[in-house]
Amino acid sequence: MSLLGRMGSSPLYIAVYIFLVLLGNVGNSTVIAVVGQSLLRETGAVRSSDVILVNMAFSNLMVSLARNSLLVFLNKNWCRFMMGVWVWLRSANVWSTFFLSVFHFQTLRRVAPPITNVHGHPGPPRSLIFGLCLIWSLNLIYSIPAFVFSKNGDENSTETLMLVSSTTRPLLGCIWDFPSVYSGLAFATSSMLIHECLPICLMSVTNLGSLLTLYAHGQTRRAANKSQDAPVITRIPAERRAAKVILALNILFILSWGASVISVNYFNYNRKSSSSSTEFLLIVARIANITFIALSPVVLAVGHRKLRAFLKSVLSRVI
Repeated sequence: MSLLGRMGSSPLYIAVYIFLVLLGNVGNSTVIAVVGQSLLRETGAVRSSDVILVNMAFSNLMVSLARNSLLVFLNKNWCRFMMGVWVWLRSANVWSTFFLSVFHFQTLRRVAPPITNVHGHPGPPRSLIFGLCLIWSLNLIYSIPAFVFSKNGDENSTETLMLVSSTTRPLLGCIWDFPSVYSGLAFATSSMLIHECLPICLMSVTNLGSLLTLYAHGQTRRAANKSQDAPVITRIPAERRAAKVILALNILFILSWGASVISVNYFNYNRKSSSSSTEFLLIVARIANITFIALSPVVLAVGHRKLRAFLKSVLSRVI
């Protein structure tokens, strides 16, 4: 399937889609450049949250490039390779988004937001680097079936694997070619459960836990006015703003994922009706897929001090 697909004939749809792709590419590149530059300039003390933000923005950018920009320059001979790359990047992207949520929850549980390695070696902690490497390496291993069990599809090919998640969605005219229907269904189902349903449920739980922890610390802070022995977070407003930003990211991710999966699967099971409403669901799925990648840098800019300062500087020069 081409970049815009057969439903991309509408000028409005093309304009909106290209705008979202460019917004995502520019926005995530900006996050990587601004936050990454601040990380490189810091000596001795590195904020783990900034490392996670750069990793999430990088995964967003790679997903966008693999799904949109690179497909313009590649032909169907790259189908199998790009299927594997897509499954790898998309799976890592989901868990990278979850990693931000669980890190903030852990930070709040430890009472004080840490700036890591103040007295140790410069750079992020080894546990953080190990966690990020684990995300990318395990998802690379999981994507191996996509490199093996996919092939070019022609006009007479029929996609029999109907459970299509945003992780296993075919591209470049590829179709899944598992040895049996059951093995294909097992892979698609496990992708849906492991790489989408599970992290999304965990995102919801950890974010709710963060909000409850903030509420508890707020109560403790009030009690600390009478007793100085109780541990409190001295940066309650900053942590509350961070929790709201992460909550917004989680909601945005869940909405974009849900809209995409529901639209694609409804189309698959009702494509014989060929009604305009059913066909329109393909547009909804494609817009939903790019929405999180396009809007997540905007959400991050609201809650990140260095990103806000950079945007204000750019706007002051333009205006």
